[in-house]
Amino acid sequence: MDAAHRNIRELSALYGVARLLATESDIEKMLENILTLLSDEMGMKRGMITLLMRDFHEVHLDIAPGMKKKDIRSVRYGIGEGVTGKVISTGRPMAIPKLDENPLFLDRTGARRRIDRMNLAFICVPIKYRKDVVGALSVDTVARKTGTLEDEVNFLSAIADMIAQRVSARRKNEEENERLERENKGLKKQLEKIIHPREIIGNSRVMKEVYVLIGQVTDSNTTVLITGETGVGKELVAAAIHNSSPRSGGPFIRVNCAALPENLLESELFGHEKGSFTGAFERRVGRFEQAHGGTIFLDEIADLSLAAQAKLLRILQEKEFDRVGGGVTIKVNVRVIAATNRDLEKAVEKGEFRSDLFYRLNVFPIHLPPLRDRGADILLLADYFVQKYSSELKNKVLRINSPAIDALMAYHWPGNVRELENCIERAVLTSTDGVVHVFNLPPSLQMKERGIKETEYSTLDELVSAYERDLIEDALKYSGGNQSEAARRLGTTKRIIQYKIDKYGIDYKRYRSRGLPAD
Repeated sequence: MDAAHRNIRELSALYGVARLLATESDIEKMLENILTLLSDEMGMKRGMITLLMRDFHEVHLDIAPGMKKKDIRSVRYGIGEGVTGKVISTGRPMAIPKLDENPLFLDRTGARRRIDRMNLAFICVPIKYRKDVVGALSVDTVARKTGTLEDEVNFLSAIADMIAQRVSARRKNEEENERLERENKGLKKQLEKIIHPREIIGNSRVMKEVYVLIGQVTDSNTTVLITGETGVGKELVAAAIHNSSPRSGGPFIRVNCAALPENLLESELFGHEKGSFTGAFERRVGRFEQAHGGTIFLDEIADLSLAAQAKLLRILQEKEFDRVGGGVTIKVNVRVIAATNRDLEKAVEKGEFRSDLFYRLNVFPIHLPPLRDRGADILLLADYFVQKYSSELKNKVLRINSPAIDALMAYHWPGNVRELENCIERAVLTSTDGVVHVFNLPPSLQMKERGIKETEYSTLDELVSAYERDLIEDALKYSGGNQSEAARRLGTTKRIIQYKIDKYGIDYKRYRSRGLPAD
C-alpha cells in the first residue's frame, strides 16, 4: 500500500472514530465499535483495550470484540508484565514486527493459538489522559519483513489520544463498581455476623447491637457473661448463642444457681457416687457432665456462695472435676454461659464475688437493655404474646386497640418482658370481643381516660363516652386518619364523626398514613 493510499484510509478511519465519539453515548458499545472499525478499515485485528486499576495495582482486559464477557474479565496483567503491562508501566508504545520472535508477548486471551505468529505484528500504545496512563490500546497487524511499524504506531497513538477521555471515564466507572462490590462484600460479611435469633423478638437499635455481639461469639468457645435486669430474656440470648453455634447439636443445660441449696450444689453441678453421703442411693451425673459437647447456662451466677465459686473456678480453668465421693477426675468439653441481674464488679469490690472467677466469666460480656429502652419492640412483643395466648387459651383475640397501645407504651415496665407477657396473658384471658382494651390490662397499666371526670364511681354516660371514644380511635387508626372512611366503618356520617372528634378532643392527624387521601 502506497503512502497516499494509506493516508486516505487513516483519515477515513479517524473520521469514523470521531463520529462514533460524538454520536454513541454508551461507552462500552462505542469502544467496541471503534475496535471493529480499526479491524474493517485498517486491517488491525484482535483489537483490545485494557485498563489500569489503581486500587489493585494491576491491568485488566476491558474491551475485546468477539470475546465472551466472562473470558474478558479473567484476563489480567501485573504492572510491567508482558507487552501490555510494560507499555502501561513505562507510558511508551511498543511494536513487535514478528510475534513469534518476542518472548514478552503472553497472549493471555488465547486468541492467537491457532494462528501462525510469523505472519503477525503486534502494536500496543498507552492511553493517557491528563498525563496519566489510564490504559492501553493494542492491535495485530501484518508482519513486516523489513522496516518498522512507526506509521502504524503513530496512527494508533492518535486513536488512543482521541478515546482517552472516554476510556478514563470507563476506568472510573470500573473502579467505582469495584469499590462498591468490595463495600457490598464487606457489608455482607457484617450482616452475616448479625444473627437475628428466632428465639428473640425485637428490631430496635439496641437489640440489633445485641444481635451483632451474638454473631461475633457464636462460632467460638469463649465464655459469655450476660447481664441485665430480671425479665429481660437472658436465657433466650444464651439459647440463641448455643443454637447458632457449632455446639447446637449438643445439649443445652440450664442451671438456676439461686435455686440450688448450698448442701446440694456440688452434687447438682458435678454429680456424686453411690454411697458418697447419706441419701446417695445411686450414682448421679452432674449438670456439667450432662452438658458435655454442648453448653451449660448458669443463671443468677451472683447468688453462688464463695465456697461454691471456688469449686466452679476449677472447672473453668481446668475443664475437669471430681464427682462427690469419686476418685476419678472427669474431663468435659463444655461451653459456659453465665447470667446475672447484679453488678458483679460492685460485688467483687464488696467481697461478695471472687475477682478471679469474675474475670474468668467476663471474657465476652453482653448487656441486655430493659424493655423501657426498646421502643417499638414493646408492640412487637405484645402482638406476639396476643397470638401465643389466643392459641393457648382458645380465646380468639385479633388486635390491641389504640388506648391499650398507648397504655403499653407509656408504662415503665419494671418487670420487663416477663411482666409484659403476664399482662398480655391476662388481657387475652379477659377479652370478650376479640380486642384487648385498656380495661383488660392490669390496674397498674390502666390510664385515666382523657375527657372523663376523675370521680370515685363512673356514671353510665361516662362509661358510654369512654367506649365511644375507644371505637372512634380504632376506626381512625384502621382508616389511616381518614374521617370519611372511619365514618363508613362505624356506619355513621362524617359530620357526626367530626362532632365526636371535637367533643372528645381526639387528634385524628396522628393516625394519618402516607398514601391515603386526607379529608
